[in-house]
Amino acid sequence: MARLFGLADCNNFFVSCEKAFRPDLARRPVVVLSNNDGCVVSRSAEVKALGIPMGAPRFQIEDQIRRHGIAVFSSNFSLYGDMSGRIMRTLRMFAPSVEQYSIDEAFFNAWEVPAIRADPVCAGRQIRDYILKTTGIPVSIGFAPSRTLSKLANYYVKKHPETGGVMDLSDPDLQRRLLAVCPLEDVWGIGSRLLEKLRLMGISTPWELAASDPDAMRRRFGINMQRTILELNGVSCFEFEDSPAVRKSVVHSSTMSEPSDMLRTVSEAVCSHTASAAAILRQDGLAAGVITVFIRTGFYREDQLFHSASLSARPDPATSDTRVLMHLALDLLRTMWRQGPQYSKVGVMLTELTGLGGIQQSLFSTHQDDDGKGKRLMEVMDRINASGGPGVFFLGQGTPASTWKSSRKFRSPCYTTCWDDVIRVH
Repeated sequence: MARLFGLADCNNFFVSCEKAFRPDLARRPVVVLSNNDGCVVSRSAEVKALGIPMGAPRFQIEDQIRRHGIAVFSSNFSLYGDMSGRIMRTLRMFAPSVEQYSIDEAFFNAWEVPAIRADPVCAGRQIRDYILKTTGIPVSIGFAPSRTLSKLANYYVKKHPETGGVMDLSDPDLQRRLLAVCPLEDVWGIGSRLLEKLRLMGISTPWELAASDPDAMRRRFGINMQRTILELNGVSCFEFEDSPAVRKSVVHSSTMSEPSDMLRTVSEAVCSHTASAAAILRQDGLAAGVITVFIRTGFYREDQLFHSASLSARPDPATSDTRVLMHLALDLLRTMWRQGPQYSKVGVMLTELTGLGGIQQSLFSTHQDDDGKGKRLMEVMDRINASGGPGVFFLGQGTPASTWKSSRKFRSPCYTTCWDDVIRVH
C-alpha cells in the first residue's frame, strides 16, 4: 500500500485561539506577545498585511498598534495547550494514528484510512470543517507520499486561499509543478545558512534540489540533506510514530517582570521553575540525572553590567523529588551569583532523564529517600495541585505569587481551564 502522510497545521494558532472566544475580533488585526510582553510571536492575517514582522519588539510597534487599532494579547499557554489537545483529539476521530509535531501541527497516517485514501481532498475538507466547527480554529491540511512534501503542500495552501485549505500531492506531475514554483526556503529543514550555500551552487528552487544527486549531496552536507532530496522525490525516509517521543529534557524559564539584583528574588524564581520542572518529570514517570540553572541580565541596558552564567550538578541518585532538586538549584545559584548585575532571565533545565525503574542507586548517596516518605509527599502535592490548580501547594521559596513573575498585562481569560473564566451567556 502506497504511503500517504497528512499534515494538519493550525493557522496563526495563538491568535486563532484568542479570536475563537472573541467574535468581535473576527476582522480586526491581532497580535500575541512573548513572555513578559516582549515580542510578537503570533500575527493575524491583517497584521501580516500591515508588514509587521514576526519577533518585532512591542515597543517598536506601539505607534502602529495605536494607529491601526491592533488588539494585543499576552501569551495564554493554559488556553493554547488545552485548545491544542482538543484539536488533536478531534483529528484522531478521523485518523486514529496521529503524531503530534508541535503545539499546533500534527502528522497523521492517511494511507490506512480508506475514506481519506479514496479522496484525500474531500476528506481533508471534512476534517478541516469539523475542526473549525468544534473548536473555532482554522487549519490547513497537506497530503503527500512523504512528510517533506506534505509540509510543502501545507505551506502552499496557507498562501493560496483558492485551494480551500487542502492539497493532495499524490500525483507526481503536481509534485513537479509545485516544486518548480515554491520558494526554496519553504522546504522543511532548509534554514537560512543552508539556503545561502545551496544558492551559491545554483540551486534556487525545490525542483532543482530534488533533481540533485542525493549521494553527492550527502557527502557534502550530511545524511539529512540526502533524506530531504529523497523525500522531495516522494520517497518516505521517516517511520511514522503515533506514540509520543520520549522526553529528553525539561526546561522551565521566564523573563522577570522587573530586572533584579536581589538574591532572594532570583532564588524565588529558580525555586518556582525547579518545582514546575520536577512536576513535569513526575507526570511522565521520569527522573533527572542532571540539573542546570542559568541566569542572565538583559541585552538592551547599556547602563547595566552584563552577566550570563550557568552551572550544573548531578543529584545522586537521579530524582524527581522537588526538595532535592530545589536544594541543588539554590546551591548552584549561590555559587554563580554576582552582586551588582540586574538579572532578568532565569531558568532551570533537567537532563539525562531516565525512567523511575532505571535509576541507578548509589551506596554513597546523600539523598536517600526515607522509606518512601518523599515519594508519598510528592504524590500528595501533585494531587492537591491537580485538583486545586498549580501552585496551591508549594515548598519554601517556590512561591507562585512573587513579584518576579513575567508581566502579562494583556492576558485573556482561561476560557477552557478555569471555571471562573468560563463565558456566561445571558
